[in-house]
Amino acid sequence: MSEKKFEETLAALEAAVEQLESGELCLEEALLCYEKGVKNALLCRKRLQNVESKVEILLKERGGALRTEPADEL
Repeated sequence: MSEKKFEETLAALEAAVEQLESGELCLEEALLCYEKGVKNALLCRKRLQNVESKVEILLKERGGALRTEPADEL
């Protein structure tokens, strides 16, 4: 089984939020929907943190040497 893409996971999270906000789910369905939503939220957060840690910008220093710097420090 392949892992869902970030966009698919985010869409599933948004769908869970919409269902919960609708107020049309019974208690058991709402709890299951909430649990799935929490799992998707954690997965999205983890994926975003992984991407954030990989995003670096190459900067050319004097003398031609390359260094990396996290994007948030620019």
